[in-house]
Amino acid sequence: MMSTSERFVVITGGPGAGKSTLIEALGRHGFACVPEAGRAIIRDQTAIGGRALHQADSLLFAEIILAWEMRSYRHAAGQTGTVFFDRGIPDVVGYHLLLGRPVPPHVSAAARLFRYHPRVFVAPPWQQIYAHDRERTQDFAEAVRTHDAMVDAYTRHGYELITLPRDGVDSRVAFVRAQSPGVGDGSVR
Repeated sequence: MMSTSERFVVITGGPGAGKSTLIEALGRHGFACVPEAGRAIIRDQTAIGGRALHQADSLLFAEIILAWEMRSYRHAAGQTGTVFFDRGIPDVVGYHLLLGRPVPPHVSAAARLFRYHPRVFVAPPWQQIYAHDRERTQDFAEAVRTHDAMVDAYTRHGYELITLPRDGVDSRVAFVRAQSPGVGDGSVR
């Protein structure tokens, strides 16, 4: 039987690289999926006039994301089979790196305590599909810096990174299924 952390597969990277589209497609294939915290927090904070936003109070934004991700992890533990996460707790480490700030000890502790499968999928920056929307206001250069910070964060925490191909969503689904535990034609080794 697979442990909880071995069932939890993260897809990370910078904004606008196709992570959420891939997660949604995996969900349509019947897999349990955990959506990205950041977008929901931005929508909620904007709706209520809150300050927990990247542009207003980035540290408060990071704290709310951390709390959301820990709750999502615990909630997913009650599900069976592989669970795909649109970002994970080490992304909060990466966010602090992106900001050029020291990573708070409690954030590092959370990244050590809440573990995912040792192999993490990374969506590389992809300018051809990058687009702004209501929640994604970063320019492409910041998207690249975010990608690099996430790679650094997951590497620091001992994860092996698997770069997703810059290809259509169906190809990405097939790639992830072939590389994921208990899914499709292959398994993560």
